[in-house]
Amino acid sequence: MTVPLLDLHQQHESLMPQIRQAFDEVARSGQFILGRYVETFEQQFAEYLGVKHAVGVSSGTDALLAAMMAMGIGPGDEVVTTAFTFFATAGSIARVGATPVFVDINPRTYNIEAKDIEGAITDKTKAIMPVHLYGLSANMDPIMKTAEAHGLKVIEDAAQAAGARCLGRPVGSIGDVGCFSFYPTKNLAGMGDGGACTTNDDELAQKLREIRNHGADRADHFPVVGGNFRLDGLQAAVLSIKLPHLDRWCDQRREHADLYGKELEELAITTPFESHDRHHVYNQYTVRVRGKGMRDGLRHHLSACGIGSRVYYPAPLHRQPCFTHLGYDPGSLPFAEEASEQVLSLPAFPEMSVQQQDEVINCVRDFFLAE
Repeated sequence: MTVPLLDLHQQHESLMPQIRQAFDEVARSGQFILGRYVETFEQQFAEYLGVKHAVGVSSGTDALLAAMMAMGIGPGDEVVTTAFTFFATAGSIARVGATPVFVDINPRTYNIEAKDIEGAITDKTKAIMPVHLYGLSANMDPIMKTAEAHGLKVIEDAAQAAGARCLGRPVGSIGDVGCFSFYPTKNLAGMGDGGACTTNDDELAQKLREIRNHGADRADHFPVVGGNFRLDGLQAAVLSIKLPHLDRWCDQRREHADLYGKELEELAITTPFESHDRHHVYNQYTVRVRGKGMRDGLRHHLSACGIGSRVYYPAPLHRQPCFTHLGYDPGSLPFAEEASEQVLSLPAFPEMSVQQQDEVINCVRDFFLAE
């Protein structure tokens, strides 16, 4: 039995009558960019998170860019962030002309090590950008306290974590701004690119709305230079259909994670971190496989069984060629470097059947029992 890493067909198939109807409505309306479908979704998403404002944008990357532009972060500034995440986190910092300052991860959660942030702050630091990696919230309480002590902004990169919570609060509602991606692989996914910025700051929300539309505060009037970061009406309509299902889908992911944890606990594998104060939504179910060559050996074995898997991420950001000028030597962020050599994500999409998950579990067991 083949098991893909992610299967969107089942999710879309069950919702297709609603999606087709929504597409027809948007097509008839002619409101393809921004407009009432975007406004409706923004209101729904803000209510879901318990924030005052959600501002729809064109992607998760553009959400990060718009947030920093709205905060006036640019050349000469520094933003403290994690070394172990998708490239867009640091890439967006560089694109506004600022410098990413990388901090190592906690080896158990894979998120930025909160206690190490203090030592990375300089007089050039303007913000901290924690990432809620794989669907698990970063340790936000000490991060917020550090930011407050130094007068810094907090930009939550919540691209992988719609539905996650920290100390009972939804991610994206804790920092000054939350940045979400609705890329098709996310827990809350569009049928193309899309994203949102979320905030309780009225002034910041207004700046975000201007910046997503080239900096215009009204027709043909541009107080600032912004970007073309607008969300499409078609994507917003799809997201409005999917949002009411998000918590159920996250619960299904958590059920898969519970079963994996029980069935794989006696193998030479480290399953994801779970904590009573952080609600994990498993955008990826990521295990750690120690031992030279073991991770890649397991990946090849899974592939031979017809089972999808993926390495998120095979190189930490401070080792990427475009950031070598920042001067991080090999071994300078050891936990991020170690994780990049040992992590592997297994299928955990909501619609995965019991039979499919059993197939994955048996294949993983076979690999370790043969060693």
